[in-house]
Amino acid sequence: MPETSPPPLPSPVAIGVTVFRPTPEQVAALLARAAAEPRRTIVFDNGGLPPDAAARLRAGGGLVLSGDGNIGVGGALDAIARAAAAAGARQVLLLDQDAAFTPDQVSDLEAAMARLRGSHPPPAVVGPRPEAAPGRKAPAYPRRPGVPDRGGLVPVEFLATSGSLVDLAAYAAIGPFRSDFFIDGVDLEWCFRAWARGHACWMAPGTALPHRVGAGVIRLRALGIEMPRQPLFRMAAYLRNSVYAWRLPHVPRRWIMRQAAYLPLQALLVWADSGYRPAVAMRLAGAVIDGLRGRLGPPKGLS
Repeated sequence: MPETSPPPLPSPVAIGVTVFRPTPEQVAALLARAAAEPRRTIVFDNGGLPPDAAARLRAGGGLVLSGDGNIGVGGALDAIARAAAAAGARQVLLLDQDAAFTPDQVSDLEAAMARLRGSHPPPAVVGPRPEAAPGRKAPAYPRRPGVPDRGGLVPVEFLATSGSLVDLAAYAAIGPFRSDFFIDGVDLEWCFRAWARGHACWMAPGTALPHRVGAGVIRLRALGIEMPRQPLFRMAAYLRNSVYAWRLPHVPRRWIMRQAAYLPLQALLVWADSGYRPAVAMRLAGAVIDGLRGRLGPPKGLS
């Protein structure tokens, strides 16, 4: 953290970016974005941000935070939310290092949040429509049943954290992101918890964010199933956290039933994509056992 207190926020919205071993191109894009953004930029470095880039961000009025090594996505998001609230922000826009999201799009989400003012349940988060970057797969946000659209906005079960504008008063009421999930399922669990605690999650279809998760797409054309091609440790964390979340009272049964049917197919796809390597099957089975036993935290094989 910087040694001196930053000046007052120029906007009630702060921009929070999580980074982990960013490429030179990602560092350049981050610096350009921060320079063009009138709002305070808060960066959490999970490792690999060059010192000169951190110095330039601070010189431009930004905050650069870090922990003791890689603390995961959940811990980084919480640190950003706390820093934004301490700086006087009312909302924080969360982005990952791949996100290409313009200041005008942030304004679009601010306007969307303003349209939700006075609605019931009160909004926790509003995010953009997901799009697939070239060669990637976009996430899908299921509609929240029983809740009507409002002001052109769509109620959804959950959104990816990247691109999400989070209301910090709602965040305080809902509670922090799960740092023990570390990397996958953090957004789903928090949004389900938000709904259970009397807050709503919304998608703004009028603005879009391309998603670049994974390295390509794995397909099972016979069943119309697609999923991002991820490192094995990420797929294992996804399986582990999904299975663990089934015990949480705020996770809807409809979602549990859907995942119970879908997760085995995803695991089979990953195994097939590996060439049916026994070690991959064992790793995925072990992730399921970890989820059942509640063994969370940094996933094995994290590099």
